Amino acid sequence: MTSKQPRGEPISKTAPNLFAERIEEFKQFFPEVVTEGKVDFDKMKMALGEEIDGKPERYTFTWAGKKDAIRLLQVPSRATLIPVKEESINFDITQNIFIEGDNLEVLKLLWKPYFGKVKMIYIDPPYNTGEDLIYHDDYTDPLGTYLMLSGQKDLEGNLLTSNPETSGRFHSTWLSMIYPRLFLARQLLKEDGLIFVSIDDTEFANLRLVMNEIFGEDNFIASIVWKKRYQGAKEKYLVAIHDYIVLYARDKQILPPIYIPSDKEYIEQYYTNKDEMYEIRGPYRTQPLEAGKSMGDRKNLAYPIPAPDGTEVWPKRQWIWEKPRVMKALDRKELEFSRGKDDKWTVSIKQYLKNEKGEVRGSKAFTIIDNIYTQHGTAEITEMFGDGQIFPFPKPSGLIKTLLNVGSSAEDEDIILDFFAGSAPSAQAILELNHEDVGNRRFLLVQLPELTPEDSVAKKEGYDTIAEIGKERIRRVIARINKETKGKMNLTSREAPEDLGFKVFKLGESNYRPWVGVEDKDPEAYAKQMELYLDPLIEGWQEENVIYEVALKEGYSLACIIEKVSKTPENTVWKVTDEDKEQSFYVCLNDNIREDAIKSLELNTDCLFICRDKALTDEFAANLALQCNLKVI
Repeated sequence: MTSKQPRGEPISKTAPNLFAERIEEFKQFFPEVVTEGKVDFDKMKMALGEEIDGKPERYTFTWAGKKDAIRLLQVPSRATLIPVKEESINFDITQNIFIEGDNLEVLKLLWKPYFGKVKMIYIDPPYNTGEDLIYHDDYTDPLGTYLMLSGQKDLEGNLLTSNPETSGRFHSTWLSMIYPRLFLARQLLKEDGLIFVSIDDTEFANLRLVMNEIFGEDNFIASIVWKKRYQGAKEKYLVAIHDYIVLYARDKQILPPIYIPSDKEYIEQYYTNKDEMYEIRGPYRTQPLEAGKSMGDRKNLAYPIPAPDGTEVWPKRQWIWEKPRVMKALDRKELEFSRGKDDKWTVSIKQYLKNEKGEVRGSKAFTIIDNIYTQHGTAEITEMFGDGQIFPFPKPSGLIKTLLNVGSSAEDEDIILDFFAGSAPSAQAILELNHEDVGNRRFLLVQLPELTPEDSVAKKEGYDTIAEIGKERIRRVIARINKETKGKMNLTSREAPEDLGFKVFKLGESNYRPWVGVEDKDPEAYAKQMELYLDPLIEGWQEENVIYEVALKEGYSLACIIEKVSKTPENTVWKVTDEDKEQSFYVCLNDNIREDAIKSLELNTDCLFICRDKALTDEFAANLALQCNLKVI
């Protein structure tokens, strides 16, 4: 007879409560300021040795609805991500991910498995033009809102509505939408990660303020100006031909200097000189060794340098390098001497294209991008789908490639997150750039299944949602790369095979039965309801879907490997491995588990084994809990 009480630790059935976990961590350092699960901020200030400022006139950034936006973060997600193999390519081996669903719910689900793992985020959120804001969050039931919106519960209940300026809370509505998403996004970034956000003048100022609050004003890097058009339309005042891309770091203090690959035109324009080091270090450019007026006075930087004719060269004010460094450069013939019109020597530094190892020197990125235009994005859609109106005004993949060169590396397996994926130009940029520079970047995309308009070209071509356009674009990019490389000899130095695939997941209701309670205080009704929860899995559950939900809520990435490791007539045991974390667990979802089915696993106290509570007898559960880390559903 099976017991009806759990013997192992119950697995988590929701995404973690971000604030609850942060408070628990906080309590480890300041136990005296946490009372009944709440932080007493006055006590906190006193604990840090600060006086309590009760003055009302302090700088704050707020808007109507900010409290609800923060409250939305405190609602754990009860959703899951369901694998859709038939819409994927190379599902079992790829590490690229496309998720169809509301990005707020998805970000909550990604928090535990992807915390601190994302190298770069690029998003192109709604600009709040009055017609493009379709994210209306309800903190009382965020999943229910999404299920209605996506037609999974009630096709008549979709909430695709705009944010007209006449609403009275035009900017507030946009801020309430973007705040919780950016807050969660920050948690996913690596310590040296970067986030790029496209925006126009409508919400540029508000975006800077909200990102200052979330990321910290000190972590602002730059506002990049993107000249998006060759020329503008006629306007009443000035012709607007640019947007912005706001760039912040997760932690600028540990962010290394940023260099991007030098393009051919740049090299040909600036690296024009040759010397005896050309074969090893390539051409070089020069820059003055003499310090400019902007450099502060330092007496130790004023000293003589021996010229080729034996005379001494003194700076007018000072050099930019200290003497030991200059003497070393002189010995290595890395200084160039030339005579001016006054016959006096000038000294320049040779900056070679390549370092001593023969690696091409990177260059600095500019804060203005003026060679990639919206028309390029439209041309890409036209080339891929035959009609540019399938998805109007997409971001060009070339623009995102430019940002990828700033925020990611070809050498590392960087995860790139885009949770406003649209037609998926970021996926195209990553796939193509990996193909060009032998990179191993991985994409993690999220897109709401926003309905395409009834009279649109997309709808007529059979694309009911924007998510469907994004997935099809990725398939066609992969098909094109495969076609280009078919039959060609692989001359690259790539160690791992090129990842030309992607896994599709869709946001949906959990496989765990939600507790609905009983309306009346009726013992019989309550007992009947309790009987339903002897097995907490919903009716019609599927094994693979449950395994992915267990993995996700245990903190395993969506790229985890699921393999069958033991099979008997009665039982099947699966092993789930997250290679990035070097962690794994075993799971068996059968109604009853025989001891011989898991004997071959050789479980020890470091192993995690997950099964249904109903599958274990009391004696078997007790023995298993001593043998390994046992968790039950």
